Amino acid sequence: MTRFFLKIIIIFTLANLSFTSNAQDKVLLIGDSLSAGYGLEQAQTWVVLLQNKYRDTNKAITLVNTAINGQTTDNALLKIDAWLAAHQPSHVLIELGGNDGIRGFPVKLLQKHLSQLVTISQQYGAKVALMEISIPPNLGPRYSKMFTDSYHKVAKKTGAYLMPFFMADIAIVPSLMFDDNLHPNAKAQPMIRDFMAKEIDKWLQE
Repeated sequence: MTRFFLKIIIIFTLANLSFTSNAQDKVLLIGDSLSAGYGLEQAQTWVVLLQNKYRDTNKAITLVNTAINGQTTDNALLKIDAWLAAHQPSHVLIELGGNDGIRGFPVKLLQKHLSQLVTISQQYGAKVALMEISIPPNLGPRYSKMFTDSYHKVAKKTGAYLMPFFMADIAIVPSLMFDDNLHPNAKAQPMIRDFMAKEIDKWLQE
């Protein structure tokens, strides 16, 4: 190998290392009260706790939290273009649908809205993860199953990454929930932080 080609290889390698070390992932979180921190101080919420963890470990990931208490998929569709234009995220995490399900919205409408949220985000050049939401069985097992199955269908249709629900192991433990049995309390937030740290790492490595 000539000295000229060896020099080219070294320069190319250093350039790639520099690019990797300076890479910054910006995750736009579009969610509801589970991520907005219902009943909590913002400093207690899993999103803030996770961002602090990234900062303390010098991890180049920024979380932009647009979660709103009570937000439904159709509400988010009204705002998503503005959020994407303002923040220019590399990744979008959609944690929505719980309020749609609790209100008994038609499953086909849920699927339509979720597909639109994913597609719009992809059109902005972002990689998208869809969190698989489950709801209490108040509306019957048939509706609950159709509701949860919607996330698999949308992920398959759009190519979105399907992320497991962070409430799956928390909602069944009364001491981790507020009295409404819908929202995680302060004790649950570090657990959600740790769960989401692992799941976001898996997603970003895809």
